[in-house]
Amino acid sequence: MEYDVIVVGGGPAGLAFARSLAGSGLRLAVVERQPLDALADPAPDGREIALTHRSVDTLDALGAWAHLEPADVAPLRAARVLNGSSRFALTFGAAGTGEDRLGQLVSNHRIRRALFRTLEGQDGLTLLAGATVTEVHTDRQRATVGLSDGRSLTARLLVAADSRLSDVRDRLGIGAEINRLRQSMMVCRVAHEGDHGGVATEWFEYGHTMAMLPLNGRESSAVLTLPSAVLGEIARLDPAALGAELTRRYRGRLGEMRPVEEPHVYPLVMTYAHHFAATRAALIGDTAVGMHPVTAHGFNLGLQSQGTLARLVRAAAARGGDIAAPLLLRRYEMAHRLASRPLYTATKLLVSLYTDERPSVSIVRHAALRAAAHLPLVRSTVTRMLMQR
Repeated sequence: MEYDVIVVGGGPAGLAFARSLAGSGLRLAVVERQPLDALADPAPDGREIALTHRSVDTLDALGAWAHLEPADVAPLRAARVLNGSSRFALTFGAAGTGEDRLGQLVSNHRIRRALFRTLEGQDGLTLLAGATVTEVHTDRQRATVGLSDGRSLTARLLVAADSRLSDVRDRLGIGAEINRLRQSMMVCRVAHEGDHGGVATEWFEYGHTMAMLPLNGRESSAVLTLPSAVLGEIARLDPAALGAELTRRYRGRLGEMRPVEEPHVYPLVMTYAHHFAATRAALIGDTAVGMHPVTAHGFNLGLQSQGTLARLVRAAAARGGDIAAPLLLRRYEMAHRLASRPLYTATKLLVSLYTDERPSVSIVRHAALRAAAHLPLVRSTVTRMLMQR
């Protein structure tokens, strides 16, 4: 089976990339190990995505935003960072930008469902769901992908979008910096008594990190980070006990909390591929860069990566050129490395600083927050990163 492009991975980055090539005249195959019904109507996974204005614009241009209901979108009006027992908070807001919010919060499964709907009836697209990749080979002429059912696919370009612990990346011989943090993140949608005001909070308390992401009404996504064994025990609590535990850990700032969905637990792993391209192949999304959720920017980087590659591929196709030429893939790699490496490095430093429980380090953390509050350039830089288009 011959195609122009094979995309392995039907997550947001892979689906967005396939949609980005609509109307290009290219023949695409999207290979995803999940069954078709799981792609068409993904189950809630607890993850709420903080979308930048650029990401919203991208989803709108792809046609996905039109498939979201207004009730699916919650405004992120401001963000604040707390450290330990200090009452001081470093706050980021949209004041002076001409906007009324830093970004938007949308559930991950709703974004995936919206992107899937954009692909319905797309010319030149073949969706191979429930298929597992068992073989990958590339040379100067083509990329070949073998599937578990015996089918063999060939294409001019292979795009890997199959998670931060990518099997395809390994089969391409591309190494990665992999940081297993020995911690897990529990996400749980909760109702609460207090009004969050559309403000997201990241609180680095001694012994745990807790974030509260504001959803519509008096609901939030509680995000608790702890050593994996401890967090597993908390996730197994009955709803009443879990609500009480979250209320206690957040010191009652929003009043009593009550879970309204099942909690979900995810091990925390940061990854950064040594290369974003190889012969007739490219990496996008988490396969290229797997971010820590503390900066809430991983999804946005993934969406940006597919857009960068898609623009180069579309341009090459329009002029009848090679859509996987070495120069094209090098240009993609350079562009995405410039976009991702500084943020990835800063995130690693942030995670290291704010998960170190030594008393001396807690003093440094507090001093850093205080210093940032008195440096308008720092706050304006972060705000621009969130609001750039």
